[in-house]
Amino acid sequence: MIVGLDIGTSCIRVAIGEFDENGELKIAGTACEKSIGLRNGNIVNIEAASNAIRNAIENAEQNAGVEVHSCFTIVGGDQIEGMNATGKVAVSSKGKSQREISEDDINRVKESATAVQMSLDREMLHVITQEYIVDHISGIKDPMHRLGVCLEAAVHIITASKTTIQNMRTCINRAGYNMDGVMLKTLASVHSVANEDEMELGSIIVDMGAGTTDILVLLHGAPVCTASIPVGGNLVTNDIAICLGIPVAEAERIKIEAGCCYMDNVERGRTVIVNGVGGQHPREISQAEICEIIAPRIEEIFEMVKDKIIEKTTLTSISGNIILTGGGAKMDGIVECVQDSFDTDNVRIGYPEKMGGIEEDYAGPDWSTVIGLVRACKDTVVRQPKKAKKLSKNVRTGEHSENKILKMLKSLF
Repeated sequence: MIVGLDIGTSCIRVAIGEFDENGELKIAGTACEKSIGLRNGNIVNIEAASNAIRNAIENAEQNAGVEVHSCFTIVGGDQIEGMNATGKVAVSSKGKSQREISEDDINRVKESATAVQMSLDREMLHVITQEYIVDHISGIKDPMHRLGVCLEAAVHIITASKTTIQNMRTCINRAGYNMDGVMLKTLASVHSVANEDEMELGSIIVDMGAGTTDILVLLHGAPVCTASIPVGGNLVTNDIAICLGIPVAEAERIKIEAGCCYMDNVERGRTVIVNGVGGQHPREISQAEICEIIAPRIEEIFEMVKDKIIEKTTLTSISGNIILTGGGAKMDGIVECVQDSFDTDNVRIGYPEKMGGIEEDYAGPDWSTVIGLVRACKDTVVRQPKKAKKLSKNVRTGEHSENKILKMLKSLF
């Protein structure tokens, strides 16, 4: 069983995956609860966040009919930093002939690439190899058994705040569960929405959350840029609340029901009822007026995304797609808005791959991260029942062996 936990600013999502009799991973149950105790992706109230996590996992347990003891989770936002690094080692000594590259050489070059200076409050989360270079021949994915004198590696290192990870572990432990591991948010989404061609040609994953917008740039099957901007869907909600003079909760309802960020997609004559505040009568407002509030903010967010990518990378063009995930990707007109901002038609919404179960429950782009997390972690999971059974057998065998040794010693004396 694999349990994925997405602790978002607005919602906490849980997906439980189980292996069927054929060894295929299937989604057994999902649950979604409103987040409490989080702001812009950061935990600000551990007790409230723990209660929300507990409620979400318990609901998923009921839907799946299983008992959960631990889970994998994700991390994103401004506490994430990504950097590119290189390492270089000699395969054979000076004056000696070439020899085959071994696994030990690969481990040494990775250690050389990750020997970078980090502040004490950072923790290395992922080290992803972009390519290997053998005797100045680049673009090698697996150098094992190749002849060479010099081996180089280009890697992408992703680090996270130790305090953030510890706070997440504390929340999950207080909820009554163990944390099996942590994964980068956008990297989990890749396992759910991106195919091999998109990863090879070069694509941009944009996860539009409520508090942050996370970015991952892929090229030749590996990340080359990891970034985040501290704005998201909540900023759009606040704009609606300020412009219309209504509470934030009412503004969120209007954004979900009639939000549109591209004027050509606005339905003519469509209106939405805005509830009055402080005894005032409800009033009607057109969808076009709402679009005039939302569109400039969405355009600003994607201008910030574009500036961040230009700042972090030297790429001039990509041949893949811009893939939009997260709750913000559900807004009407978002694809057209991004096409105008990036001046490309290669924009699509990333929907998670179907994995059985009640597929309608996790069909939206806001489920891409947690479904991708379950898919990404399937190779690291140990089947607990088999492990427990094997352990008990070993214990009994050990007891019998000990008794035999004692009897032999007694007979000798």
